[in-house]
Amino acid sequence: MTRPLADLMRPNTIDEVIGQTNLLGENGLVRRMVDNQRLSNLILWGPPGCGKTTIARALANSVDMDFVPMSAVFSGTSDIKKAMDAARMNRDIGRNTLLFIDEIHRFNKTQQDTLLPYLEDGTVVFIGATTENPSFNLNNALLSRCHIGVLSGLSSEDLLTLISRAEKFLDTKLPLTNDARTHLAQMADGDARFLLNTVEYISNANFKTDLTPDTLDSAVQKRAPLSDKSGDEHYNLISALHKSLRASDTDAALYWAARMMTSGQDPMYIFRRLTRFAVEDVGLADPNALQIAIAAWSAYERLGSPEGDLALTQLVIYLGTAPKSVGNYRAQKAAYAAARATGSLMPPRNILNAPTKMMKDLGYNAGYIYEPDTASGFSGQNCFPESMGRQKFYEPVERGFEREIKKRLDYWDNLRQKLNKN
Repeated sequence: MTRPLADLMRPNTIDEVIGQTNLLGENGLVRRMVDNQRLSNLILWGPPGCGKTTIARALANSVDMDFVPMSAVFSGTSDIKKAMDAARMNRDIGRNTLLFIDEIHRFNKTQQDTLLPYLEDGTVVFIGATTENPSFNLNNALLSRCHIGVLSGLSSEDLLTLISRAEKFLDTKLPLTNDARTHLAQMADGDARFLLNTVEYISNANFKTDLTPDTLDSAVQKRAPLSDKSGDEHYNLISALHKSLRASDTDAALYWAARMMTSGQDPMYIFRRLTRFAVEDVGLADPNALQIAIAAWSAYERLGSPEGDLALTQLVIYLGTAPKSVGNYRAQKAAYAAARATGSLMPPRNILNAPTKMMKDLGYNAGYIYEPDTASGFSGQNCFPESMGRQKFYEPVERGFEREIKKRLDYWDNLRQKLNKN
């Protein structure tokens, strides 16, 4: 065989495609297109090896259209125009064309816009495939002309079915124990292409005995987990970590932190986000959270990996189990909003310094009360701009250390009211 097994076994119709029942099952978007024998422009979004190219080819076969594949990595505007000229010639002789562009998110705005008139006049039916979130990486003009089909990685059950289908195609039984077959499906992590490439290797390797999960690990390179450092999966993982901590689901937070570390994410980015969590979501409910975040970050910088990984784990556990409060975060937002809304109001003159005679004559520092000289250490004097009135920005919660802070604020508020009455 000169072609890879994954290509040789590619399904010819959507009925042969494994998984993706949300698109291919009864009333699914792609199923309705085939049943009606009328295709619409479509963006297929999903991880590698989930069947985007396979579905596009199967659609062309199902409605008897010419399939024209193109990669946005290697193609440009001139290639699009050549493909469209050929499609117009096809249409003149009564043939329809399905233009498939893989990695469509790699086209720039101009290249994406080049497609628009041909989609408008029906020169081609367009199907684009992307592993990146279309709403972030594709022009609104292109998105408005396409349906979005969301694909997911194949389940372990789907991949086990694919192993059996490959054995039938190759007319051989793979040297795998039952546990190893399940382990292989799990190793593939939803990627059918990786699975079939591995099956092809195993079938040609002439193993003398059946592989167990342990010997399979030794014989086969594991698939790297999905997690680029700037794309959609990167932000999905950090969002999952942050929200697990916010929900005080410490075990889930440990899992997502481990997913990020084992997939090669930058530890400094993770520590930065966890430090932000310490001040945004824990805040003054546990003032030690920020100190521990900085200490763990510093420890990792000094120790490196793998020893410093424990500092990250310790920080995740501390933040996950800490009391939560966004009082600090909300106080900042409210204070910033008030500062923007009120412009350049002068502070009250009683709290301004008066280093010159002119400033004293203008009333600067007049009536200022030095708190340490009072019996209670508190004067109750107003420190807001006189035309603004008092504002309430910080609202502590009845959790953790903020419970104590609330007692202090209530004490001073009550004392201020009594002093101002007098």
